[in-house]
Amino acid sequence: MGVPAERLDRLHALARAAARDGDPERARYYVRLARRVGERNRVRLPRTFRRFTCDACDAYLLPGRNARVRLQSGHVVVTCDCGVQARYPYRD
Repeated sequence: MGVPAERLDRLHALARAAARDGDPERARYYVRLARRVGERNRVRLPRTFRRFTCDACDAYLLPGRNARVRLQSGHVVVTCDCGVQARYPYRD
C-alpha cells in the first residue's frame, strides 16, 4: 500500500469520526481533501469511501442521520439530504 492509499484510508476514518461526532462541515472537508489526493495521485477511492459520500455536496453519509437507504428490486437507493440519489446494484 502506497502513501496516497494510506492517506485516503486515514481521511476516510477521520471523515467517518467527524460525521458521527456531529460535525458535518469537518467531515465534508475531509471528503473533499481525499478526493483531491486521489485525483492528484491517480488513485481510485476505495469502494466503501465512494459509497458513503455524496457526489453533489461531498457529505459523508450516515444512514438515519443524513441519508435514507431503500431497497428496490435489484438495487439499493441511497438518498442524501441534498436530494441526490445514488443507486447501487446487488444480487440476492
